[in-house]
Amino acid sequence: MTPTFVLGRIAGVRVGVHWSILAIFTLIALGLAQGRLPEVSPGQAPWAYWLVGLLAAALFFASLLAHELAHALVARRNGVAVDDIVLWLLGGVAKLRTEASTPAAELRIAGVGPLVSLGLSALFALAAWSVDSTAGRGLVSEALVWLAVINLLLALFNSVPAAPLDGGRLLRAFLWWKTGDRARATAGATAAGRGFGWFLLLAGVLLFARGDVVGGLWFVLIAWFLIAAATAEGRQAQLRAVLTGVTVRRAMTPSPVTVPADLTVADLLEDPRYRYRHSVFPVIGDDGRSPAGLLTLAAAGRVAATRRGATRVREVMVPRSEVVVAHPDDQLVDLLPQLLSGGTGRALVIDDSGRLAGIVASSDISRTVSWLMTAPTDGSRSDTR
Repeated sequence: MTPTFVLGRIAGVRVGVHWSILAIFTLIALGLAQGRLPEVSPGQAPWAYWLVGLLAAALFFASLLAHELAHALVARRNGVAVDDIVLWLLGGVAKLRTEASTPAAELRIAGVGPLVSLGLSALFALAAWSVDSTAGRGLVSEALVWLAVINLLLALFNSVPAAPLDGGRLLRAFLWWKTGDRARATAGATAAGRGFGWFLLLAGVLLFARGDVVGGLWFVLIAWFLIAAATAEGRQAQLRAVLTGVTVRRAMTPSPVTVPADLTVADLLEDPRYRYRHSVFPVIGDDGRSPAGLLTLAAAGRVAATRRGATRVREVMVPRSEVVVAHPDDQLVDLLPQLLSGGTGRALVIDDSGRLAGIVASSDISRTVSWLMTAPTDGSRSDTR
């Protein structure tokens, strides 16, 4: 899930929001302001319903953010790199760059999310009781009760043992501990995720048949997400199994065509050495040896024709700080999640001396997987060249 815009960083973790969050925010605020709140507390001014509804919707998404932030912080404490958190239509996603190294770490990372939601549910329930006791039953206490219930439901739903839910991660941790095989554990959790998704899909169809169009639509939407996400997770697990022991050196394109950072965009587009060769080029810095970033042909093409002669490559390239970087002897399986998470879809491969050794694209990994699954091997996939 790619964020539409970035809110900022919390505890060093980038927080983004997908445009679809606006739809669910509007639905929640509308449902509270025009539905639940007038029913349980009639006679209030319309602006009061809308104010409390909007605040409750905002607190709900703050609860989702707290849930995902807990995953991210515990993941970092357990040595797992975190790219960012994205809030979207069906909740939130914490993008973990790597995987937990042990079942215990997986258990801690997965379990903290539902625990935070349970804690928030209890906190909102306590606040509702306090407001009810001092000021009487009203809009504020009703909104707090709703927040307590929705966080409880969030904790319970995420605890279902089906990937990609937190409960699916807990199931994988248990199966991993039981069998000692992470790949088998992932296969079991993803199978449970697909099964749960088909169950929700059937429930949604039944709701449609009974005339509950809105409820049926939500069930179908959640079912589609679970089935798609569990299937994708299962495929990634298969890829990890195939790529185990394979180094970046075996998949990279060595000695790629490079572009000087001081070259103009006009010279780049007109030079036959670059034309029709690639869509992404490593950019070499002023020292003539170390990579400074990546230039995409799309970025060069966006420069106005009248400005290309005066625009340097360094001005439109993706800087090295924002590019995935790997070492030739790194495990290719650890590089895969970073390439799939977005950006240019490329990684610069840099040797011990800081020189550019090669470049890796998602297509290189696909080609490597095809060879490993087709060509005979000697029983070892490690590369010591």
